[in-house]
Amino acid sequence: MRLITAVLLAASVFGATAAQAEMKLTSKDLTSGKSMADAQVFNSFGCAGSNISPELVWSAAPEGTKSFAVMAYDPDAPTGSGWWHWSVFNIPANVSKIATGASGEKKLPAGAVEGHTDFATSGYGGACPPAGDAPHRYQFTIYALSVDKLQLPETAPGAMVGFYVRANTLAKASIEVTYGR
Repeated sequence: MRLITAVLLAASVFGATAAQAEMKLTSKDLTSGKSMADAQVFNSFGCAGSNISPELVWSAAPEGTKSFAVMAYDPDAPTGSGWWHWSVFNIPANVSKIATGASGEKKLPAGAVEGHTDFATSGYGGACPPAGDAPHRYQFTIYALSVDKLQLPETAPGAMVGFYVRANTLAKASIEVTYGR
């Protein structure tokens, strides 16, 4: 009898989890598995893109989400630790979109904070892999967080933001694009 009760309990728990929709991230500017457009490429370090932050739209955040964070990362950068291209945290829980160009135009949602990139500035820093490298992967991830705010300064580097984001993550969704030159 205990075994049957345990199986039924497990089925009800896993059934409830499976019924919840998986968090999704979409963008009119980024297509998963495709090359990044010049609009999102950096405009320095030998690159000649427009450095415009992409649109990001997310849905199906889990119950209990109190804020969101966005992280953009290149795991293929030849640094030994990758390259942080963008971090935005303290995005209010009632927000589900960041518009194209919101970083450079200072049109992020009220209360949102941009940390520092590995370019040593805040704001979006687009793709710019070394010339001749195989195309790099660029991972744009939205995180649903269990806290209202991350108590971090605007000068927080991507690795620090990432540490606090991951410690408070309820769910996440990503788009991975590539870029090479």
